[in-house]
Amino acid sequence: MALLVMKFGGTSVATIEAIENVANKVAAEVRAGHSAAVVVSAMAGVTNQLVSYCQEISPLHDAREYDAVVSSGEQVTSGLLAMALQKRGINARSWQGWQIPILTDRSHAKARIEDIDTEKFKQQFAGNAVAVVAGFQGISPEGRITTLGRGGSDTSAVALAAAVGADRCDIYTDVKGVYTCDPGIVPKAKKLKQICYEEMLEMASVGAKVLQTRSVEMAMKENVCVQVLSSFADAVGSDLKGTLLVSEDELMEKALISGITCSRDDAKITLRKLPDTPGVAAKIFGPLAEASVNVDMIVQNIAADTKMTDLTFTVPRADLERTISIFNKSIKNEGLEGCEMEHSSDVAKISIVGIGMRSHAGVAQQMFQTLADKGINIHVISTSEIKVSVLIGEEYAELALRALHTAYGLDDAA
Repeated sequence: MALLVMKFGGTSVATIEAIENVANKVAAEVRAGHSAAVVVSAMAGVTNQLVSYCQEISPLHDAREYDAVVSSGEQVTSGLLAMALQKRGINARSWQGWQIPILTDRSHAKARIEDIDTEKFKQQFAGNAVAVVAGFQGISPEGRITTLGRGGSDTSAVALAAAVGADRCDIYTDVKGVYTCDPGIVPKAKKLKQICYEEMLEMASVGAKVLQTRSVEMAMKENVCVQVLSSFADAVGSDLKGTLLVSEDELMEKALISGITCSRDDAKITLRKLPDTPGVAAKIFGPLAEASVNVDMIVQNIAADTKMTDLTFTVPRADLERTISIFNKSIKNEGLEGCEMEHSSDVAKISIVGIGMRSHAGVAQQMFQTLADKGINIHVISTSEIKVSVLIGEEYAELALRALHTAYGLDDAA
């Protein structure tokens, strides 16, 4: 029989009734003869509430104390699910990240898993016990609680599956699988039977909420079999087919565009009147890197007659205040007096993703023309081998998604 890691997100454990439903699914897999470890998120809305408490105390809070606060949601859920399983006659116990332990680096609020000590954990399986693990959290080299970033329970589950050699990692969520677009915005979106790791990685990195980027990264690196499926269907992962993440070689159909995503989690920053001299970009982005602020889309312009340049880039919206503070310090410390900063969080990033781009010309042009036909202005463009992203006004996001979904022939005919 199989060794399974089952992960349940916030909507899947949002209420006591939902937790009871999760317990039924886990119990069904165990009674079918499978060994199971379960990774849980905090109940829906709890993490947002905990984050808001931290923001109210201080927008520039200590990230170590932030982790101590926001990691508490998963502790509650893991304990409740263990109780629900015990009620069903299943031998179960809860585990916090530090108890396993899940060892991470020092990047609080965005920690990366470095190792998992699974010896005690494997003993659980030997005793036919179900381990209920608090996702999203680990422990730093100094012994402090760390968190893995929003959606980090996905990464916890995939890392655990890789560490224990699980046969499959089932990611239960509030949708039936990975769709060509958010079905809540585009009703004609289709569920994909399969998607390759590379496409899912790009989609996760540009706004798809189904899986966290690092979880896909890890699944691809460790060749973990991952299935995305609904926690609200009656069947369990061994019987219910969601969307499987596979290698490109295993992909049965290689579509031109596999998915279209939208991210409203970005903020745009424009720096004007920067000197066009070597090292300026390093002075801007170096301090941001040291503060673990991820910079995404970057565009630099030059005014030939003034020897000055403008620089536009995006950062996570949650890091906007931190970025502004860092840049204000850089003006004083790096000889950048005279430059000006503009910022906006009223933007959305729209991306098209598909491995078919590698062998087809005109994919980006079709995107630009479709947006132009709808009167949507593009602020910034970035590309990769299998992705094109544009930054637009947030108010046009849903119109852009629906128009592009139709333009690339992704609408479900049913």
